[in-house]
Amino acid sequence: MACSLTRSEQAEVQTLTRLASLDAQALCASLDHAFMGLVWVDGQGCIRHANRFFLERAVPADRLADCFPDILDSCWQALLDPSRGAQRESFHAQLRLAAGGLASYELQVQAQGQEPAQAGAVPGVLTLLALRPMDERGERESVAILQRQVLEAVALGRPLPVVMDLLCRRVESLAPDVICSVLAVDAQGRLRPLAAPSLPSSYSNALDGLPIGPAVGSCGTAAWRKQAVEVRDIAEDPLWADYKGLALSVGLGACWSTPILLDGTRVAATFALYYRESREVAPFHRRMVEACAQLCSVALKHDEHLRQIERLAYFDGVTGLPNRSLFHDRLGQALPVAMLSGSPAALLLLDLDRFKTVNDSFGHATGDEVLRQVAARLQACLREADTLARFGGDEFVAWLPGCSGSQAMQVADKLLAALQPPLQLPNQAPLLISASIGISCFPEDGQDPELLFKNADIAMYEAKRAGRNCARFFLPAMNQALDERVALEGALRQALSTQALRLHYQPKLRLSDRAVVGAEALLRWTDPQRGAVPPDKFIPVAEECGLVNALDAWVLEAACEQLARWREQGVAIRAVSVNVSPTRFQQDDVAAHVASLLARHGLRPEQLTLEVTERLLLDHDPRTAGQLAKLFAMGVRLSLDDFGTGYSSLSYLKRLPVSELKLDRSFVRDLETDADDRALASAVLGIGRALGLAVVAEGVETEGQRQILIELGCEEAQGYCFGRPMPVADLEAWLAAPR
Repeated sequence: MACSLTRSEQAEVQTLTRLASLDAQALCASLDHAFMGLVWVDGQGCIRHANRFFLERAVPADRLADCFPDILDSCWQALLDPSRGAQRESFHAQLRLAAGGLASYELQVQAQGQEPAQAGAVPGVLTLLALRPMDERGERESVAILQRQVLEAVALGRPLPVVMDLLCRRVESLAPDVICSVLAVDAQGRLRPLAAPSLPSSYSNALDGLPIGPAVGSCGTAAWRKQAVEVRDIAEDPLWADYKGLALSVGLGACWSTPILLDGTRVAATFALYYRESREVAPFHRRMVEACAQLCSVALKHDEHLRQIERLAYFDGVTGLPNRSLFHDRLGQALPVAMLSGSPAALLLLDLDRFKTVNDSFGHATGDEVLRQVAARLQACLREADTLARFGGDEFVAWLPGCSGSQAMQVADKLLAALQPPLQLPNQAPLLISASIGISCFPEDGQDPELLFKNADIAMYEAKRAGRNCARFFLPAMNQALDERVALEGALRQALSTQALRLHYQPKLRLSDRAVVGAEALLRWTDPQRGAVPPDKFIPVAEECGLVNALDAWVLEAACEQLARWREQGVAIRAVSVNVSPTRFQQDDVAAHVASLLARHGLRPEQLTLEVTERLLLDHDPRTAGQLAKLFAMGVRLSLDDFGTGYSSLSYLKRLPVSELKLDRSFVRDLETDADDRALASAVLGIGRALGLAVVAEGVETEGQRQILIELGCEEAQGYCFGRPMPVADLEAWLAAPR
């Protein structure tokens, strides 16, 4: 530790050092009136010479240890060891006074020199000690130096054990008669050694994991009571009854422990001073520990803040799992190891099915609880060597080192099985959740993180397309399909921006007399390179890449414009139907868009029918319900497309302002040969009549189907039996032709 003497004092000490090799008797005679105590001692701690300052104050003694009762012989031996050379060291000690009592002094081991030769004696090595009385100001200066050194270590970002070790060593350098220790207290109330540089490692290891309690030595009890505990005699104090054998075996006689409280009530650590003999705590030690407790609190808070920052930077705040950054870091370290060892590995990308519906229906708080429970179930299925991370949203990823392809599929099946039991949510009915998993294998599917992730992502989307709640391996053909989808997306965006899309119209007729009652607008796309692209190929691409809302808006505007043109031309199309995706209701103001189009083209609301799918029935978003109510209030008709193939529910029909049901073509196709289809079609028609809803049959292709539908009471239909979807010119020609 740096000397706390003034510059003039240090200069004088340096002069004394240079004179240390001169005749000691003559030197002592000339320095009797020095401002500080000067003592020469030999290697055994015997006092050979002392100046008047020291002799007038100290109790008469032949040995240095008799003058300083709180410093043991072993400490003096270490300080006076000739191997230390000219190293300086400053510390504090209590001097036994000739007048009685003790006084605080700062001691500085200054220099070594040769003892003057005497007759019949061999010259020995003498060590010069300088003593300066310590007042309250001097003690404050010493503590201030200690604080600056420890705070500097904290500011430089030194690890907590390093800071605590520095603190202990600095305290021990100021007070050689003490042994310092810092024990952390973990969340389970167990002691964890942080620093104890002068205690045997066996002692610290014996304390590791020890639960705090009302009689667990000084530290465990101080943490339990949340107040300082001073034990003057470990051998006799009942707090040490179960542990005194351990303490006495390493030469400990007394212990004073102070709890370090954070936030006023939470015990984070204990700071302890041990003594090798039974004794009280010195006043200077008490003042020093008061400062050390504050330093420990600062260091512990700083460490907690660093850990919190690390958690925010590298761990997911909802699930506690590693986040994307930490996962990539671990993967970057694991891949070279796998490459060198030649061992296989697998990357699993897991996406929860329809998780957005959970958030939209129950709120984000419930969604977060779902993610937490899912994460716990997934983590329980994996080995300690595996890494599970949350990448954001409802996406999880797992890295399985040493795992072959077949083993990876077994793990994927295990993960899917773990999600099957319903989740128990607060104030909610049990919730069923499933997932889709994509698997890429190292090294065959990629040898770098980017390629492994890309291929796992492709495989995961294949699992989605396969019906969800399943796992799929990556196959090279999937990559080709992805490239085709990407190219198709680019071409579709180009077509939308250059007005290359067209509408075809399929007429809707009254079954009884084949009178045209309207037409459904259907989007068609002919690409210069690909030719005619089927809707079932480009519509899913539009949904995946976020183009579906723009397509819907374009179709609605084009259909309203065409309907207005037909009205002006006297074409016998009284109404049009337009399909609108559920996502458009969730993200756009459909009602406002429709109102502006009706006003712009002078159309009556009943001339427009919006066809929605049963997916919209699952949407509990008030925004969606509000738009449907506004459309119904305007007089715009709402048609439920593909009725009977999804989540059909009479309660939904009663709640939503639906005007029309469309009987799906799958029930119409086998009407002539399948009694079950006739029964189902009859049931749908019965529901329509009971609720006062029109029913339109889709996909009518034969006269036999038409006759059966008439017999069942269906009034309107569309299909190839009457007319295919046609461009505007062809439809107008079809209308003008006799039928």
